[in-house]
Amino acid sequence: MSTIYDFTAERMDSSLQAFSDYKDNVLLIVNTASKCGFTPQFEGLESLYQQYKDQGLVVIGFPCNQFGSQDPGSNDEIGAFCQKNYGVSFPMMAKV
Repeated sequence: MSTIYDFTAERMDSSLQAFSDYKDNVLLIVNTASKCGFTPQFEGLESLYQQYKDQGLVVIGFPCNQFGSQDPGSNDEIGAFCQKNYGVSFPMMAKV
């Protein structure tokens, strides 16, 4: 039986992220969109990450354009937007 730790995903910088690297952490995996009504979620997610990362929480964002085309940008555009507007420092994977 597979677990999340058996998978890898592409990060925004095109490197591969093995989820086995997070084996001893609590993961909060979030579908994100930078052009929707819930975009301010990044602020809360970043705050949560900053508050609990030293205790083992890892927030992992997966941008997606499948729901109403609410994340149409490239990985570079999405990453810059998240960093500039919300100070996102948690891992963001490549858009799926």
